[in-house]
Amino acid sequence: MRLPVKQIFILGTAGLLAGCGVVGQHGPELSADPALSRTGPAADYPMVLGDAFTVDGVSYKPVDVMNYDTVGYAGVGDGGGITIAHRTLPLPSYAEVTSLESGKTILVRVERRGPMTGARLIELSPAAAAQLGASGGHTPIRIRRVNPPEQERALLRNGEMVPPRMDTPKSLVAVLRRKLEPDFVAAPAPPVPAPAPTAAPKSIPVAVTTPAKAPPAKVAAMPAPARAIPLPAKPQSGSLMVQVGAFSTEDRGKSAAAKVGGKVSQSGKFHRVRIGPFATRGQAEAALAKAKSAGYSDARIQRAD
Repeated sequence: MRLPVKQIFILGTAGLLAGCGVVGQHGPELSADPALSRTGPAADYPMVLGDAFTVDGVSYKPVDVMNYDTVGYAGVGDGGGITIAHRTLPLPSYAEVTSLESGKTILVRVERRGPMTGARLIELSPAAAAQLGASGGHTPIRIRRVNPPEQERALLRNGEMVPPRMDTPKSLVAVLRRKLEPDFVAAPAPPVPAPAPTAAPKSIPVAVTTPAKAPPAKVAAMPAPARAIPLPAKPQSGSLMVQVGAFSTEDRGKSAAAKVGGKVSQSGKFHRVRIGPFATRGQAEAALAKAKSAGYSDARIQRAD
């Protein structure tokens, strides 16, 4: 049976309104959270590296290194949420920071460049320092870059903290602490040159009266024994090197040496690139950071040959 046009129009309009009612009922459940849309996954991209820069005479080049894992010291600075400042990691990126005093480990978001002075490796925001339990200005830490799930990223982007990781075992904390150099201990005084040796006094002949007919004898006066002066211990110098890498060709070795300010030496079939030598572990650690920031993640500190 054919319906009049007027009835078809009314039925069609009713169906359209009913459909709109369904969409209106379920729309809020399917729509994106406005807060998430402002700080969603897109907020992590693109990652920014930036140009190389210098801090206290040491050059740093930001680089995207996934297996970044090192130890150093942390200070407390500005910034909101559970965040840190780092000199070379991409912005933003994520890392686990472990206190080498307590073994506590937290997840942080890398949002700023720094520290821009001193020998500290990272700078914690006040909230990150509170979660880690870092009350001092130079807390020994380990920092390891990680790729956390989106749920944890979202919490950090919103300024909230992620529950701490499992504490690092004390045995591993002890091993990591041995890799630290006391960068904040006052530098040793420059070596005092050894005093010039004291010349022994000349012997003074003394005339001695002897009985008649005995020829006069000359007796040398014994000099007073010189007081032993302890010499200062000779400081070790140039005992540490940074091994950047070993290359199959001399050209590749020279290219790497130019990037890090190192030297090339042939060792068998390979051309070894090293930086140094350095007198202190702190100097070697700074050169190691420079080599790793240049992309040589396998660089390491070793004793000079």
